[in-house]
Amino acid sequence: MDTLQHDGTELEWMESARWVKFEEKVEKGGERWSKPHVSTLSLHSLFELRTYLQSCTVLLDLEGSSLPQIMGELDLIMASQINEQVLVLDSSVLRLMCPVLVFGIISDHAQSQSMNDISDTPSTDQLKNKFMKKIPRDAEASNVLVGEVDFLEKPFVAFVRLAQATTLGGLTEVPVPTRFLFVLLGPQRKGRSYTEIGRAIATLMVDDLFSDVAYKARDRDDLIAGIDEFLDEVTVLPPGEWDPKIRIEPPKKVPSADMRKSVFSLNELGQVNGIVGSPAPEEDIPMPHELGEELVFTGKFCGGLCLDIKRKLPWLFSDFYGGFHIQSISAVLFIYLGCITNAIAFGGLLGDATDNYQGVMESFLGTALAGTVFCFFGGQPLIILSSTGPILIFEKLLYEFSKNNHIDYMELRLWIGLHSCLQCLILVATDASFIIKYITRFTEEGFSSLISFIFISDAIKKMVASFNYYPINRGYKPEYVTMYKCECQAPSQCKCLNDTALDWSQLSQKECLFYGGSLIGNSCKYVPDLALMSFILFFGTYSMTVSLKKFKFSRYFPTKVRLAWGDFSTLMSIMTFVGLDMLIGLQTPKLIVPTEFKPTRSDRGWIVEPFGKNPWWMCLASFVPALLVTILIFMDQQITAVIVNRKENKLKKGCGYHLDLFWVGILMAACSLLGLPWYVAATVISIAHIDSLKMESECSAPGEQPQFLGVREQRLTGILVFVLTGVSIFLAPILQFIPMPVLYGVFLYMGVASLSGVQFWDRIKLYLMPAKHQPDFIYLRHVPLRKVHLFTLVQITCLAVLWILKSTVAAIVFPVMILGLMLVRKMLDLVFSQHDLAWLDDILPEKDKKRTEDGKRKKDRRRCKGWEENSDAEVREAQPYTSRHIHLHIPATHFRDMPVDPTESSSFKHV
Repeated sequence: MDTLQHDGTELEWMESARWVKFEEKVEKGGERWSKPHVSTLSLHSLFELRTYLQSCTVLLDLEGSSLPQIMGELDLIMASQINEQVLVLDSSVLRLMCPVLVFGIISDHAQSQSMNDISDTPSTDQLKNKFMKKIPRDAEASNVLVGEVDFLEKPFVAFVRLAQATTLGGLTEVPVPTRFLFVLLGPQRKGRSYTEIGRAIATLMVDDLFSDVAYKARDRDDLIAGIDEFLDEVTVLPPGEWDPKIRIEPPKKVPSADMRKSVFSLNELGQVNGIVGSPAPEEDIPMPHELGEELVFTGKFCGGLCLDIKRKLPWLFSDFYGGFHIQSISAVLFIYLGCITNAIAFGGLLGDATDNYQGVMESFLGTALAGTVFCFFGGQPLIILSSTGPILIFEKLLYEFSKNNHIDYMELRLWIGLHSCLQCLILVATDASFIIKYITRFTEEGFSSLISFIFISDAIKKMVASFNYYPINRGYKPEYVTMYKCECQAPSQCKCLNDTALDWSQLSQKECLFYGGSLIGNSCKYVPDLALMSFILFFGTYSMTVSLKKFKFSRYFPTKVRLAWGDFSTLMSIMTFVGLDMLIGLQTPKLIVPTEFKPTRSDRGWIVEPFGKNPWWMCLASFVPALLVTILIFMDQQITAVIVNRKENKLKKGCGYHLDLFWVGILMAACSLLGLPWYVAATVISIAHIDSLKMESECSAPGEQPQFLGVREQRLTGILVFVLTGVSIFLAPILQFIPMPVLYGVFLYMGVASLSGVQFWDRIKLYLMPAKHQPDFIYLRHVPLRKVHLFTLVQITCLAVLWILKSTVAAIVFPVMILGLMLVRKMLDLVFSQHDLAWLDDILPEKDKKRTEDGKRKKDRRRCKGWEENSDAEVREAQPYTSRHIHLHIPATHFRDMPVDPTESSSFKHV
């Protein structure tokens, strides 16, 4: 927007404000733009603008290819409205017009050039202007010019829409075509009022719905109707209760214009802003939880599986070339380190639990095999397969049972895996995955929170264990440093060769113990600084990763730098603290990777024999424990899939619940035959994979937050992660430099990050907050706080029961307890109303069905009473008159669907 100002004795157009989406003002001195802020308009200026448009000059579809031609048309109109003696002033005034573009296209300085200095073609500076990055593609400009002059007795107002957007040469600082012009010149002493009217039309032109109206308006009445619709949604702030000088920060997320279209459809029926009345009960609840057509029960043999395959086939090629992006590199390295850490941790625990029948080597090989196959052929390749805690507990109990009853563990495990594979295939063939639609947010959050807490507790336990292994000498006193020593004492019988005399005081710790000596002294068991250094590496990796992730939303450095730091936060943190560890040079515990390709236990091969060591009836009896494994796999796999496929992630390629379970079942049989661990979807690592591939808009208006666009859906990152995991045995010389505390820090970050945005975790924190300091969560507006706390308490109790259960011998029934969460959720229908559950959780499908049936019955009753015989006009006539003033309501959808024909008129429509 340009305002006409005095420069000495001359008038000159000065740039005063600009809009791309939010308003920016020229600060005093004209050397910088203000921070983008929400435009706060006076209601009086909007009504004045509406009044002016009712009588002003409106030129629609004006043919103009240059600024002098356009100004010439305005010159003629203006000359017909003012006295003859002022005719010669028109061109001199209009010659100064060099407007600011409403869409933010202006120079870095605030003073515009004169008409004589404007060229017909864009200059080099225009083409190189970096501000173009902030402008949406195919944007067009609107120019607003307001000012006061001494030769007019009444305001001259003109609204111009060009037939074709025209690049007016050097008029704009960037080569963006101009479509609209708004000119307001009036008598003196009303400059503030003119400025506010100019701000009003500028704000209207950046409004999505009004701009559509302006583009497709047929006459003046359409523009006025667009203003009326805008006024219907205006919110007024009382002047005595806020400071108008405050600049309102742009919101983090602007509601979609589609929501306003629904308001327009209500306005057509007379339900405008301001009607007193309470909404219907059905309207006071959020949208129901929808899982899509993927979980529809087909009733056909393998019907769901066939639909999954048809759904995923069209995306097959894009699943691979979609992964060629620099963001994928960061995701691969991040998830790879998480996977190998998980493989080593669970491999070591499996080795301890099964007497090395399964160990780190089997864990690496199984992770690589299962993960690669699943990412190639699975329905949702963003899911990461891994060993899980419940499976580890089952393996431990199964080995103890086999050992105590003299049963061959590997053969029994093979038959359990084969039966579980068969049961999974039966579930796939019968579309049993449709049961997942009964898993609401209550069950999802309970299960995912449990897994997250397991990750967090495991990371902390490992750090505490390192403190126990490298204890801190709390009794150390510098004054008595001379008394701290550790000596090697000779044994009574020496292992020395040829009875060679040894100088025991010169032997190292390993040599002393090798020859049978003993370490004597009060400092022998202490290794200085390792505990503290391990904690620094652990907490430093976690803290740096969190800080760099948040740095993406800071105000420092350009957007690309911040995005790069956010995407590579985990890698940068790991590299930083690995370098710090190498610089300090302490012997911190390092990552141990197998170096030879062979089974961990020497008396077993890579293929497990199905017969020969156990009685024949064990092949059939193994069907019973296989049921527990199948329940565990089904629940773990499908709950993780539901979490990954949430609508919040904006996935576009569809789900594949049946296809995922099919391949998990096949891999169960393959891993059992090879003696490898069983694998299922890992909730925390899968969520981390999703988070590392999130996309945000690159082009944003000043003040507008980058918008979440979705996830980079592809198969390449998962495949590369598991291929790297498989070849990690050959990367031992490099990976051996990574300290284990650094990887524990990555574990901690995964666990904490997966809790962010979980409603259950937010509700837990409400217990510690006074009511006046609680965030404005949407469910707190509709559900009493005591019921929110009660609902949270039920979830905490269920989570505690699951935690205790998994830590005891009864952990074998853990899969059944996960199913128990669904039963608890069903019982909550007896305690909470459906309205409260709709805000705190999701309505179960039976309730949705009942509501649909009730609505159908009501509709049938209305049809019987003859309601449908009334025409739309009769309905509108029967409604009470509620408009504040007579005006025409024209929905934006009307203009969207209206064809535009610029060639309809040879010149333009002059209203």
